Amino acid sequence: MKLLIILLITLTSLFGVVSIKPVEIGDAPGITTAGGVSLDSRRGNPDRNNYSGSVRLTYDNSINYVTWGEVAAEYGDAAGRKNANNLYGHIRHIRKIDSMSNSLRAEYFTQIQSDEFKRIENRALGGAGMRYRLLDLLNSISSDFFSNASAYVGVGGFYEYIGYTTSTDPYENNIRLNTYFAYTMQFDKKTSLSYTYYYQPKIDEIDDYMTFNKLELKVNVYEQMYLSFNVYYNIDSVPLTGLIPDDYGQTTNFIFEF
Repeated sequence: MKLLIILLITLTSLFGVVSIKPVEIGDAPGITTAGGVSLDSRRGNPDRNNYSGSVRLTYDNSINYVTWGEVAAEYGDAAGRKNANNLYGHIRHIRKIDSMSNSLRAEYFTQIQSDEFKRIENRALGGAGMRYRLLDLLNSISSDFFSNASAYVGVGGFYEYIGYTTSTDPYENNIRLNTYFAYTMQFDKKTSLSYTYYYQPKIDEIDDYMTFNKLELKVNVYEQMYLSFNVYYNIDSVPLTGLIPDDYGQTTNFIFEF
């Protein structure tokens, strides 16, 4: 009965994504896969369909590096008119810098995406940075409260190319600063709470920035199946003409790991 209720929820309200929890060296040695898939099909006023899915493949040598890649896609329509069509791909390599330190990491990443309704025909970026784990700081505050917590700060940069579907501003070439904070509280093996914040201003125009906020509660519900409840709030301070700067909402996601 429990599994039946879970499946009914996933077929009516889910957007398949992979967890925002940071990937760390040694967490899951070897090759692991996680993914999500959803179908939202409604008939009435109006008819609506939404299909989405994602998958992440990770290799962790559990010694000095971990590499993961993720692909995701979404398509939707309402009353016979398309209202969502986007693709996304991301690859990230995380490596220890000093064998004597278990806190400092180097990160290298690349990403491609398209989003028809944000008028992005294609966006490609590549960058690098440093990530520091705040374990010692958390333990100095309270070793009991933060014993199952992890927090990271990152700083780096990336180059991006954006090709738009509009003729007014057909493309952009930017160099952006990339800073972020990521936090996860693991309540037990079945439940975790995660938060991520990204701030990405242009190097040569600090008032042109993007921010990404996301809070996720992830709960194990049946064997390798998870539900995650998410709220997000993103800002593009200088959007294209006709688009608003704020993007916010909530999602309920179905995730499976194997």
